[in-house]
Amino acid sequence: MSTRRAARSGGPDALLPPLSRRSLLAGAGVALAAAVTGCGRSAASAPSGPLHVGAIPDQDPEVLQRLYGTVADAVSAALDLEVEYTPVTDYAAAVSLFRTGDLDLVWFGGLTGVQARLQTPGAEPIAQRDIDQAFTSVFVVNAATGLAPSGELTALAPLRFTYGSETSTSGRLMPAWFLREAGVDPQGFPGGPGFSGSHDATLALVASGSYQAGVLNSQVWRSRSEQGAVDPAVVRYAESPPYHDYHWLLGPQAAERTGVPDLADRLRDLFTGLPPGDPVLELFGAGAFVPARSSHYDRIEEIGRDLGLVS
Repeated sequence: MSTRRAARSGGPDALLPPLSRRSLLAGAGVALAAAVTGCGRSAASAPSGPLHVGAIPDQDPEVLQRLYGTVADAVSAALDLEVEYTPVTDYAAAVSLFRTGDLDLVWFGGLTGVQARLQTPGAEPIAQRDIDQAFTSVFVVNAATGLAPSGELTALAPLRFTYGSETSTSGRLMPAWFLREAGVDPQGFPGGPGFSGSHDATLALVASGSYQAGVLNSQVWRSRSEQGAVDPAVVRYAESPPYHDYHWLLGPQAAERTGVPDLADRLRDLFTGLPPGDPVLELFGAGAFVPARSSHYDRIEEIGRDLGLVS
């Protein structure tokens, strides 16, 4: 079944292997289909509507389109469903569209996932990557500051500082928490902190000197570093302690609307059944997907409430 993608304007990491689109989709489709063998549907149980897939826009739109367009095609082939990937403009829009049912399956960060579940009773975590069980943030500085790598976050206090999105887990929530734990007011930077909107934008702003320091998703940092895409003016200063982060969240209306009563189980089996080295895992920069539970994000919710980002 072909996959249609919504054409709205508008994120895991782009660890894209050197594979053509044709070979990537073929490999992903075969692996995903194998993961759900025996889960086919008869014509009598055809879905009443497509599965709408979305993601928080935490990276450049081109990266997101390649990543989630591929995931949509692969899920469509494996589950015999029509699947649409719909880009969104910001983190709040992803939460809002999930609440209204315009998005069914969304790749959220820890904080946005908590916000979405609290606003959407019956939403169910499906899976997270192995790396999301101990995710980290990387603090970076412009080389002109003269700061060498260190674990002393207090040195960042007098610098012009930017976070990523205002509701990013790795680009705002947890870094703000760790800064406060180190004795730095997370809102007290000169002129107030900036909010770049994405991890890639944070790197660009620190490289240009618009901000002297910032913080971003450690996976994006490593990926861009491996690609040689980090400006030499940007210096890795410190890495945070670990926490749970990204995960797939399924809306409560999805099973009924698609006509697949056990949709949550099928999606969970699909993602967690991917074999090592599968193209989808490579795209997500992961060794495997593992089941996700709401309890994994209890600390995120607690910190979100403490910092006023969850009500």
